[in-house]
Amino acid sequence: MSLVDELYKRLDEKEDQMIEIRRHFHENPEVSFEEKETAQYIADFYKDLDCDVRTNVGNGYGLVVTIDTGKEGKTLALRADFDALPLTEDTGLDFSSKKEGAMHACGHDAHTAYLMVLAQTLIEMKDQLSGKFVIIHQNAEEVAPGGAKSMIEDGALDGVDNIIALHVMTNMPTGGVFYHEGNAHTGRSNFKVKIHGKGGHASSPHQANDAIVAASYFVTEIQSVVSRRLNPFDVGSITIGNFDAAGANNAIQGEVTLGGDVRAMSQEVRDIIEHEVKAKLEGLKNSFGITYDLHYENDYPVAYNDPKVTEFAIKAIKDHPFDQLTEGVDTEQPQPPSDDIAYFLQEVPGLYLWVGAAPKDGEAYPHHHPKFVMDEDAMLIAAKSVAAFIGEYVENGGVE
Repeated sequence: MSLVDELYKRLDEKEDQMIEIRRHFHENPEVSFEEKETAQYIADFYKDLDCDVRTNVGNGYGLVVTIDTGKEGKTLALRADFDALPLTEDTGLDFSSKKEGAMHACGHDAHTAYLMVLAQTLIEMKDQLSGKFVIIHQNAEEVAPGGAKSMIEDGALDGVDNIIALHVMTNMPTGGVFYHEGNAHTGRSNFKVKIHGKGGHASSPHQANDAIVAASYFVTEIQSVVSRRLNPFDVGSITIGNFDAAGANNAIQGEVTLGGDVRAMSQEVRDIIEHEVKAKLEGLKNSFGITYDLHYENDYPVAYNDPKVTEFAIKAIKDHPFDQLTEGVDTEQPQPPSDDIAYFLQEVPGLYLWVGAAPKDGEAYPHHHPKFVMDEDAMLIAAKSVAAFIGEYVENGGVE
């Protein structure tokens, strides 16, 4: 029996364990930077296994588990995130969240469950493996600054040659594994701007300087950046997500606060948008006589899938098909959401796969929705896909 076949066999036997772990996390979600009990559960899982466990890695509750086979070879990192979202669940599942205002609505519970069981299997098979495996259980993916960057600064990638990770996707069919070579997830920026005019009575607008009028002009004008300042073949978006100007009907507001979200598929586009936001505000200042305070932050970078690692991984999965892979392996368009896996992929060559998880019945609600439901079959598909990569990685001494 080949190494990959042995991994597949053991993972088949542990599918129920994956589901049990996932459902425990789903019932007991903890939002970003508050995942104390989740991290403890993960640490307890590994405490009697033949591996090294580091806790509280980075800026929160991150864990790094090192599996050293004692044999020469490359070091491969596997990453999964484990934070939940500040949502109240509305799925009706038997294992729905027990916590009001917290829910696993993005699949991070499934990511963690599959990786724990896969890591357990690798530990059991250490005598058949070589090199080292670094299991990164990452906190706080959902909220900037995220957990990835600080975990890297705390040594999570020290000595690592390559990294592979994945995300379950309810907008893709269960039974399929999908990928995109190169830039695969947008980079993200956000800004907050406070516009200062002069308040006054609604009956005497000439004695005031209406901040709402100025801010409304900015909201409209900023939409021209994507349509008139970006190359039509580039990807970028700007969203004004909040507009705070509460007050009386008969009063002219002297201050307005706006919040914006920016996504871009390249650093060049992100730089252009930042420049244009600042230029529009300067224009607003000159045209309306207002002043402003701007806080502009670039956080998660563009996630880049290394071409060599991508080709190696896809070939490995295709060369080791399994029964659950009913939809095969295929390319997919880059995905608009951002993910701090990008920080890991900046440091070492790697790949971020997508595993289809559309539910068999009912509507496939988007991620971050209170009715988000995923097909749990995706976990075994995820585990086997990464196992195929691991098998070939060990046999070939790394990515060729």
